[in-house]
Amino acid sequence: MKHIKLALAISLALSTVAIAGPAGNLDIKELDKKIAPCADFNGFVNAKWVAAHPIPPDRTRWGSFDALREDSLSAQRTIAEAAARHPAQAQAGSIEQKIGYLYASGMDEAAIEKAGYDPIKPQLARIDALKNGADVAAYIRDSYARGDGVAFRFSGSPDFKDSSRQIAYAGQGGLGLPTAEYYSKPDFARIREAYVAHVARTLQLVGVNAADAQAQAKAVMAFETRLAAASLPPVELRKPENRYHYVSFADAGKVTPHFDWAAFFQAQGADVKDGFSLSHPKFFAEFDQMLAQTPVADWQAYLRFHAVDSAAPYLSTAFQQEDFDFNARTLNDQKEMKARWKRTLDAVNDSMGMALGQLYVARYFSAESKQHAQGLVDNLRAAYKSRIENLEWMSAETKRKALEKWASFTPKIGYPDQWRDWSGLTLKPGDYFGNVQAAAKFNYDYMVGKIGKPVDRSEWGMTPQTVNAYYNAQKNEIVFPAAILQPPFFDAKVDDALNYGGIGAVIGHEMGHGYDDQGSKFDAQGNNVNWWTDADRKAFDERTAKLAAQFNGYEALPGKFVNGQLTMGENIGDLGGLNAAYDALQMALAKNPAEAKRSIDGYTQDQRFFLNWARVWRGTIRDAAQLTLLNTDPHAPAKFRAIGAPSNMAAFAQAFQCKPGDKMVRSGEQQVKIW
Repeated sequence: MKHIKLALAISLALSTVAIAGPAGNLDIKELDKKIAPCADFNGFVNAKWVAAHPIPPDRTRWGSFDALREDSLSAQRTIAEAAARHPAQAQAGSIEQKIGYLYASGMDEAAIEKAGYDPIKPQLARIDALKNGADVAAYIRDSYARGDGVAFRFSGSPDFKDSSRQIAYAGQGGLGLPTAEYYSKPDFARIREAYVAHVARTLQLVGVNAADAQAQAKAVMAFETRLAAASLPPVELRKPENRYHYVSFADAGKVTPHFDWAAFFQAQGADVKDGFSLSHPKFFAEFDQMLAQTPVADWQAYLRFHAVDSAAPYLSTAFQQEDFDFNARTLNDQKEMKARWKRTLDAVNDSMGMALGQLYVARYFSAESKQHAQGLVDNLRAAYKSRIENLEWMSAETKRKALEKWASFTPKIGYPDQWRDWSGLTLKPGDYFGNVQAAAKFNYDYMVGKIGKPVDRSEWGMTPQTVNAYYNAQKNEIVFPAAILQPPFFDAKVDDALNYGGIGAVIGHEMGHGYDDQGSKFDAQGNNVNWWTDADRKAFDERTAKLAAQFNGYEALPGKFVNGQLTMGENIGDLGGLNAAYDALQMALAKNPAEAKRSIDGYTQDQRFFLNWARVWRGTIRDAAQLTLLNTDPHAPAKFRAIGAPSNMAAFAQAFQCKPGDKMVRSGEQQVKIW
């Protein structure tokens, strides 16, 4: 159940956007005048702030995004604690009562300690009783039906070829380390050794003696190494063609003769009649061979560890500490475990995040804020349309399709128009693990119940209290939760430059995902079809190759560089989004000449626009966490996002009077222009 490991990664970009800090206006005292903006714009804007704000011990990074997320957590805590004071007295079956029971049970340390690992003993006994591959297949099938999947990933999502219908997707998964490369690259030898030790210690916590635990841990590593060898790396997983492979039951059976998909879907209650996406055939062929060939004792070791690992955050302290020691401390150098209230809020968000969001919006988000944000979205849409219309490298035929897609964008702002119904979820006092398990089952059944039905385009994939934004290619929608629509990203009291350099650039960024290297493979309806001429796609690829080369040159750690292909989509989003936001600012200033000429604290509107963009990306990160993200995260490190897009813009050079040869000026063949 840990983090509800069910969803197959198929949406193109749930892109993280950092947030600017606790105050809406720009404090020029934070600027480091010792650093030339044309040499290091990130340092000029952010170095003093970073030096004055060390990473808290319960974090692996700290910046403007993290500060605003902390504010959101505090607001959520107020709501959850109020609900938890007297949940039995709340309206029976209300979301307030359910959140109250869930949060209170998560904060009941005495009950959690007393339970130990009793909640998972029946599951462990089931694993102990497995005798052959058929038993293993049945266990996997039943685990999914409980809402706690293992060995691969399974979810429902719009069909890549017909975005109006929801289908089933099965994809690679089952690994305990961040990506497949961790099992083979020499760089991660230390991590592999630490992982084996972690698996052994975890097994000992459920009564396996030390010698057997060590042997089983080695078996788990060998088992996962075999799965990893058949798995695609993150760069390849970004490509739609590598995430969709529609098959009939008969064709699926040829790939996995020892795993009955009809029986699997029947156990899940999934309406799968004609077929589904077996997204990664190579992985499932290996999975099937392991069902037939791998000794059942090795399967038991693997399933036993993952049963404990999945449940660890909701069990007694020893399990929580072991989970933290490897996944947070070893992998990412986090110094201290988060406070229990934060960990419990994580569980509430995983289990009932949209219900908590309903209460959050009622208390913290106004209709006026939503209306103001809609105006900015409209202005950015106009700016992006103009940029498409004026592209010199794209033919009229492809432009027409690009503009069709632009016209079909669905913006979602603040919160859903209709809230989800939670009436089928039953929670009770004093049973933390049971409550989390019940919510996992409820959410899983909710997801499965949509398979075989028309896609609900009104549904959100992110909660209102999330400090983030996203684009979904299959729905062709851009989504901005309430928590991001607040100062200093968005503040009606500040000048246009700050708003356009903040939330305006975010809006443009999300629109840009519709035209990035992978989003551009989906049409106005959200179908994975080619709407480009060959010549236009070639011209596009030439430009994106230059952007990849730019980011490949950024050294994040000594000898460790950004992966320009892995981060391509986000970098395209930044470049197009910042350009569109700048254009939208100029449109706004053209209507107000006095504002256009106004200087604030000695800085022009153009300068303040770029200053706020860089302020968005202020922050620092622990080296170990940065290394993990370099291998897993489709976003470049924040300090490079602060400089990457502006360095390609003549408007930036003009605003700060930069000259050719300055580090912040990319010109000639080095300059990247796409959208």
